[in-house]
Amino acid sequence: MRDIDTLIIGGGQAGLAMSRSLTERGVEHVVLERGRVGERWRSERWDSLTLLTPRWLSRLPGWRGDAADPNGFMSRLELIRYLAGYAAHFRVPMQSGVTVRAVRQVDEGYEVETDQGSWRAQRVVVATGQSQAARVPTMALELDPSVRQIVPTRYRAPEDLPEGGVLVVGASATGIQLAEEIHCSGRPVTLTVGRHTRLPRRYRGWDIMQWLNDMGALDQKTHEVESLSASRDQPSMQLVGSPTHRTLDIPALLAAGVSLVGRAMGVRGSKVFFADDLVETLAAADFKLASLRLRIDRHIARASADIGQLAPPDEFRPTPLPWSPDVLDLKASGIRTVLWATGFTRSYPWLHVPVLDSLGEIRHVGGITPASGLYALGLNFMRRRSSSFLTGVGRDAEELADHIVASRTGVRPMRSVA
Repeated sequence: MRDIDTLIIGGGQAGLAMSRSLTERGVEHVVLERGRVGERWRSERWDSLTLLTPRWLSRLPGWRGDAADPNGFMSRLELIRYLAGYAAHFRVPMQSGVTVRAVRQVDEGYEVETDQGSWRAQRVVVATGQSQAARVPTMALELDPSVRQIVPTRYRAPEDLPEGGVLVVGASATGIQLAEEIHCSGRPVTLTVGRHTRLPRRYRGWDIMQWLNDMGALDQKTHEVESLSASRDQPSMQLVGSPTHRTLDIPALLAAGVSLVGRAMGVRGSKVFFADDLVETLAAADFKLASLRLRIDRHIARASADIGQLAPPDEFRPTPLPWSPDVLDLKASGIRTVLWATGFTRSYPWLHVPVLDSLGEIRHVGGITPASGLYALGLNFMRRRSSSFLTGVGRDAEELADHIVASRTGVRPMRSVA
């Protein structure tokens, strides 16, 4: 049994940011990682992935890495190099290839059992992230076994798919990016569309993330929203990071030749059934986009002296309203693959501490759980709207590290590293 003050579970961006923040405050700790630094980015994301956020929103505290264009977007490989460089630069005390089997609360903290021995820690930080595993609806069990099913964590590139058409279920960031990539490979693609967040990549010459930051939306804290649960449940933004800063949304996919259907409601054999609400869903997304544009224009009017010269507003074009069937026979339509881009979930089968709610999520307030000394980091809208971005998780880590120091000493921390 080895002893440590604080044990961090997870060696992705959240775990690395937490490690650097604790080192800065003189807190002894270790990071346990099941694979390598940033393992999910290495082995559970598709080859062509780029971050949705510009580089200026994709940095952890204390280290920029290379001097690439701050307004450009990191590729998956660039992000992996950045995280590995960050771990090396700050000499993160990481043990790789370690699988956590159990975390139990004991009188003086926690016992953490792994496949390579056990630890006793006064504090534990669960930094395993927001997007641990692909969420697949139970209707998938009813699909004809001759139709291949795949999830984004197993998808790498279009050439790995069987010949024939593809049904992509889900129209948030992952769904629209993969629908476009697969369509561009020459395969017919049908996209099921539910609730989504349509955004332009640029508006009036600025990146949309720059506008959200300038208006204070990214710094919005959990107590400042009307419904925190609704805010955390918002679909991911329909954006893609590209050198041309192009917009990728439903109208762009329609123009490229992707077919649309409504929300997938059920499966029976090779038939998939859809909700009769596609028109309403598209109209709702258009309305929210128009409202955001209006908010930006009002912000510009108030702060025009500080913002400077801008491009004029581009013409707002509502999404065309295509005809959509209520049922699709995949075999008859030549569709041989279903890609479930229906979001991600979290799972903590090893966490034997009573902090999980009825849905299996960690109960917390700003990452502080009801169990003394147990923390969570890297979750969506954990402390502020930007918590899921690299810069946001870094700020959250620093604030949690301050809480950890205060809980140990009762005084504010003295930082030892610039």
